[in-house]
Amino acid sequence: MPDAEHPASSLQRLPTMTTLAHLPSLPRPPRPLRMALSLAGLCLTVALNAQAAPQLIAIGSLDSNGADFSGQSGALENGARGDLLGGLGSGLAWAGGSTFLAVPDRGPNAVAWNSSLDDTTSYIPRFHTLNLALQATPDRSTGLPWTLSPSLVSTTLLYSRTALTYGSTVGGFPAVPAANTATRFYFSGRSDNFAGDTSSADINDARFDPEGIRLSANGLNVYISDEYGPFLYIFNRATGQRVRTVRLPVELAAAVKSARGSVEIAGNSAGRVANKGMEGLAISPDGTVLWGFMQSALAQDGGDGARVNRIVQVELATGRVRQFAYDSLLADTGKTYGSSELLALNSHELLVLERDGKGRGDGSKAVVKRIYKIDLAGATDITGLSGESTLVPLAVKKTLFLDIVSSLTSYGMAAKQIPAKLEGMAFGPDIVVDGIVKHTLYVANDNDFLPVTADGLANPNQWFVFAFTDADLAGSVFTPQTLPQ
Repeated sequence: MPDAEHPASSLQRLPTMTTLAHLPSLPRPPRPLRMALSLAGLCLTVALNAQAAPQLIAIGSLDSNGADFSGQSGALENGARGDLLGGLGSGLAWAGGSTFLAVPDRGPNAVAWNSSLDDTTSYIPRFHTLNLALQATPDRSTGLPWTLSPSLVSTTLLYSRTALTYGSTVGGFPAVPAANTATRFYFSGRSDNFAGDTSSADINDARFDPEGIRLSANGLNVYISDEYGPFLYIFNRATGQRVRTVRLPVELAAAVKSARGSVEIAGNSAGRVANKGMEGLAISPDGTVLWGFMQSALAQDGGDGARVNRIVQVELATGRVRQFAYDSLLADTGKTYGSSELLALNSHELLVLERDGKGRGDGSKAVVKRIYKIDLAGATDITGLSGESTLVPLAVKKTLFLDIVSSLTSYGMAAKQIPAKLEGMAFGPDIVVDGIVKHTLYVANDNDFLPVTADGLANPNQWFVFAFTDADLAGSVFTPQTLPQ
């Protein structure tokens, strides 16, 4: 980390027009002085506008060698512990105060053990409850004005009360979790846990690759999106039991399934591509609407690398579904990027996290990690439509909200140390800086359960906290989700 200090902003709240109206009348200054004052005011306005962007205020981390509270300490197929505390940035949700929920993906599969299963393991999917304590004291280790102190509170394993379909024994390792009971059938990260005669939308398949998590309005359930189906599941927050499956459009599913992603891609001309299903998840402030984000274009829309990724809107009470086109092509790079996360600003505007796969963990330098703002009000429902040329003109407009790479490199972090997989995004509690109320945005990384990268860099679970004001939203209104007290 850099040694330079980054003190909190010293800007003070400017007087309001009401306050000025109560000041005594002052003599009008002479014209030269009026011009000087006007020029000074213009310079101040320009300076303030130049600073109008979310500001990095804290960085926190948890040891990647740590154990979670799942009790699954036995070794997985690739030798990794089943309770390894990793991948916490796949999905992140705020639960009020300093409490957050984090979901890792399908588990440790970055170390090769069996290519016929894409090196996936029998890791039981779970979510963690975290305490991400943010304090208004400078952090000497980072030089930032606030200190973020993460700690693990609990771990909740995810299961079904009805039987699930598992794969066979491979390399001496059975696919059925040893933790299963007569009433608890645990989900698993292994890619062969499916029935071969059904589409990828079969809710009895045990394979599960969680990517997004949001809390229900009453605080009793969590919504989790999945890449294998794709699926939107509802789980009991206290027990981890699946209580409901949200029905998604059939055109998102793949007809032919395979434990190997390359085979699955080759076998389908429609539906989600392998390992790039429903990556992001957002919930409306009132808790009535979910938005799921496909990480890559569907096969019928051009497949992996094509321009249009789909946002799927679901009204929870009625089941009504609408779909919207999102253009992932960036004009300044000429490339398309994966869609990692969604976050609702209000009932119709969302923040979208786009990223490349470059940075720490990839052995390269991060280039694109950006958050854009979009508005779905008046956007075209693309249900029933397909094809890149058809969908591109219907894509929602986007404006840049935060360039994470620029922010972190300006702070002093080398581009090769910026995590390659920034995937989780959540709002947090408001804070006060110099008398000004600011909102907080937490961005988390998926470290792929690798404590150390291939090129020797430490690779912790990490969170970056940004502070922003209403002015940074350029006219949009921030309406935080109503959370239970």
